[in-house]
Amino acid sequence: ILYMQVLDPERASYGITDYVFSLIQLAQTTLRSEIGKIDLDRTFEERGAINQAVVNEVDKASDAWGVKILRYEIKNITPPSDVLAAMEKQMRAEREKRAAILTSEGERDSKINFAEGEKQRVIKESEAIKQQQINEAEGEASAILAVAQATAEGLQKVGQSLTSSGGQEAMKLRIAEQYLQQFGNLAKTGNTYVVPANMSDVGSMLALAAGMLKGGEKRE
Repeated sequence: ILYMQVLDPERASYGITDYVFSLIQLAQTTLRSEIGKIDLDRTFEERGAINQAVVNEVDKASDAWGVKILRYEIKNITPPSDVLAAMEKQMRAEREKRAAILTSEGERDSKINFAEGEKQRVIKESEAIKQQQINEAEGEASAILAVAQATAEGLQKVGQSLTSSGGQEAMKLRIAEQYLQQFGNLAKTGNTYVVPANMSDVGSMLALAAGMLKGGEKRE
């Protein structure tokens, strides 16, 4: 559709036989020329630019006839059937190409996400094992420290008891009890009891233990 405005009726009437027909023919010729400059599949995208190009070219010629070209609009473009078939085939190929690309990108992203998930899982498991080992080591260290502290405190209390009033007599009695208990366990076989040939050995052992205690006191 060609929109025009007559600015000089005299020139429009006497400058050309039929300005309307002439301008329409010129517009169609210009349109074919502009479409020939671009690919057919781009004509729909470039419709605005084509319309403006037709207006510019026709307006140059219409100025001599006293007519101003206002606007040109392409209503529709109907290519030949073989061209339409080729365009449809090309568009189908483009759609299939884009679909294949999207599918490939989706598979790639899925693999990347899976690999990243596996990486994070391995890292988490490794950190958990490491933390467990640290906790176990700290627990063992704490247990060893507690035993050492308890042993030290026990030895300290024993030492304090030996230096207190009656400590020596209590320790002698305790040694005698343990000696007799251990000797009884070693000598007993079934229902038979074995006793030393010389019962004075018991007294000798007690005297030896007492001597060791006295020697320890002197060193202190």
